[in-house]
Amino acid sequence: MSLLLQNVSYVYEQGTPMENTGLHPLSLEVKDDEVLAVIGATGSGKSTLIQMMNGLNKPSTGNIYYNGEDIFAEKYDRRRLRSQVGLVFQYPEYQLFEETVLKDVCFGPKNQGLSEEEAIGRARRAMRRVGLTEDYEERSPFDLSGGEKRRAAIAGVLAMEPKILILDEPTAGLDPEGREELLTELLALRRERQMGIVMVSHSMEDVARMADRIAVLSHGKLLMQGTPREIFREESGLLEAGLALPAACHILHLLKEKGLPVGTDALSVEEAKEKILAAFS
Repeated sequence: MSLLLQNVSYVYEQGTPMENTGLHPLSLEVKDDEVLAVIGATGSGKSTLIQMMNGLNKPSTGNIYYNGEDIFAEKYDRRRLRSQVGLVFQYPEYQLFEETVLKDVCFGPKNQGLSEEEAIGRARRAMRRVGLTEDYEERSPFDLSGGEKRRAAIAGVLAMEPKILILDEPTAGLDPEGREELLTELLALRRERQMGIVMVSHSMEDVARMADRIAVLSHGKLLMQGTPREIFREESGLLEAGLALPAACHILHLLKEKGLPVGTDALSVEEAKEKILAAFS
């Protein structure tokens, strides 16, 4: 299964004096069992892009296909699409509305036609995967912390067992331990379910760790795409787009500028350590 965006663009307030191009024509594919990171400065078009992937925004031009079907065709069931391509917004409070966390996480599976028992089973499994224990089930989602709300929103989408999961800043509001737990679980889910993941993030460390492929947006244009090593070699292009390198990669660039013959394409602290040691051997 795959999600294909073909020459899509998006224009806000089209045909009015307020007309503004949010996305210039671009093509992009989301594959099974792949983590695609979408990065860019604020206002680069990231949120507009992922909301088109989920069928919330109809492109001004171009087409979007899920498993070969145009999702904006006249009779296409976009409600069914959203159970297969799940979206977790940047602000999780927009997705929480029930009396209790368990009821909230059950909402999606029930809409898929599952029985009460099946929906509760899925909801509980999804909650445990994101670190929400039994103690959270009867709590109001509005009494949760920002990080807990994010976990609850992710659980609500996971409970529908989507084929593609789209996450807008998934680790925002999480402490380092919670961030590590969530990223580890997402990678485990990707392996177990061969699930495609699209992740919007300002954390280059998260992107370097998680992504198989990166799409870089700048002023509504697809600036470049490639593997993390390919993208993070393009320091000048990233800086021009208002982005930074992962810390480990940035340190290696600084050392190279100082004359140390060190490779600069490390994606983790461990890799950076190996390259520094190799430079002295």
